Amino acid sequence: MAHTPVNHPARPIYRAIGGLTGLYLVVFGVLGIVASTGNEILAQDDTRVLGQGTNLGFSLLSVLLGIVVLVGTALGRNIDVAINQWLAYSLMVVSLAGLAFIRTDANIFNFSITTVVVVMTAALVLLMVGMYGKVGTEDEAEAFQKARLVL
Repeated sequence: MAHTPVNHPARPIYRAIGGLTGLYLVVFGVLGIVASTGNEILAQDDTRVLGQGTNLGFSLLSVLLGIVVLVGTALGRNIDVAINQWLAYSLMVVSLAGLAFIRTDANIFNFSITTVVVVMTAALVLLMVGMYGKVGTEDEAEAFQKARLVL
C-alpha cells in the first residue's frame, strides 16, 4: 500500500514548484560563484548572495543540486519524486549541520542563519513536492483512495 497520494489532482502544480526550487538553487549558485570568484573554495568570509552567506564550495553544490532537481523535473515518471525526496533529506542534514557549526571553524559552507533557514525551507518544499507528485496507474490511485477512506 502506498503511503503518499498517487495521481494527486494538483501534481502539475507541485511539479512546477519543484522546478522553481531547482531554478532558485541554480540562480543562487551562479550568483554565489560570481560573488566568490577568486576566493578559496571553502572560504569563511563575508560573502553574501541574496542575503545568505555562501562561498565557492556551497555555490557549486547549489548549482549541482539545482540542475539535478531540474533534470528530475523534466524527466518526470516518478524519477522526480525520488530525486526530490532524497535531496530534501540531504538538504535538511546540510542545513542542520550548518546550524550546528555556524560559529565554528567547521562552518565549511560559510552559512549564516539566513542560509540555514532558506536551505531548510527549500528542503521542506522539495519534500512536499516529492510526496504529492507521484504518478501511478488508476488501480494504484483507487487503492490509495480506498485505504484513505478507511483511515
